Amino acid sequence: MARFEGVYVALVTPFTVNFEVDYKRLYELCDWLIQEGVQGLVPTGSLGEYATFTPEERAKVVETVIEASRGRVPVVVGAAAPSTQQVIKWVEHAKDSGAEGVMVLPPINYKPLRNEIIAHYEAINKVGIPIVAYNNPRDYPTDLTPDLLEEIAKFENVVAVKEFSGDIRRMHDILDRTDLEVMVGVDDLSLEGPMIGATGWIAGVPNALPKEGVQLFNLAKGGKIDEALKLYRRLLPLFHYDASPQLVQYIKYMMELAGQPVGPARPPRLPLPQEEYEKVKRDFERAVEKVQH
Repeated sequence: MARFEGVYVALVTPFTVNFEVDYKRLYELCDWLIQEGVQGLVPTGSLGEYATFTPEERAKVVETVIEASRGRVPVVVGAAAPSTQQVIKWVEHAKDSGAEGVMVLPPINYKPLRNEIIAHYEAINKVGIPIVAYNNPRDYPTDLTPDLLEEIAKFENVVAVKEFSGDIRRMHDILDRTDLEVMVGVDDLSLEGPMIGATGWIAGVPNALPKEGVQLFNLAKGGKIDEALKLYRRLLPLFHYDASPQLVQYIKYMMELAGQPVGPARPPRLPLPQEEYEKVKRDFERAVEKVQH
């Protein structure tokens, strides 16, 4: 059995109108997502706007999510930071707080050399908590190729990879060449990933539509392709927003439409042009209408 199996929601962070973290709302959101059937929670990722947090906020967000989960589902904590030393600090905090794992990017603030990438994961491995390596060559300077992942997978605590390149062929290569669990990293490969052996999905849009996300993943993983395709094609216009730089604004608006408002995004993210929201609303209503019927 896979360690990180099923739909893990990459949590948004609720804010008040004054852009303060709304911890009470965060707790409620986690509880609702678990009741809706998601299999894991991932706080302090890019969708969670971690880069806007003070250290105190970041620690409290992690602790709130772990408290809200109450052991019902695993929590995998996003641990990105500019230096390896800072990443280790957040990995240690996650472990001490009771997280089941951490999600770790390669060095994020410049294009590192191969030996620097390997040394980064080697140092984090020593903390002693399961690691999901995070490959996101769209937004960061490093591509964790299958060749690199073969090296990193030798560290005992590197057990999985969140694959965000958007290339389904990459998942095949990783599964062929390593023993890592593969977790789908972009929502618009959430059908194809489980069909070919991905055991998990770190998901964005299921913040707003968790039941539909879980149903889709289970259908695809179970080989019920005709049913899965019908659902996937209804949801696909929404899933495309997950790969946009404006994913935070888009998904927070979807949550408002789903009756789960979480407040604004923090500056420098600002509200989008009205026509963007109107397009999201059309795609959302189409998806929900067809899902319900």
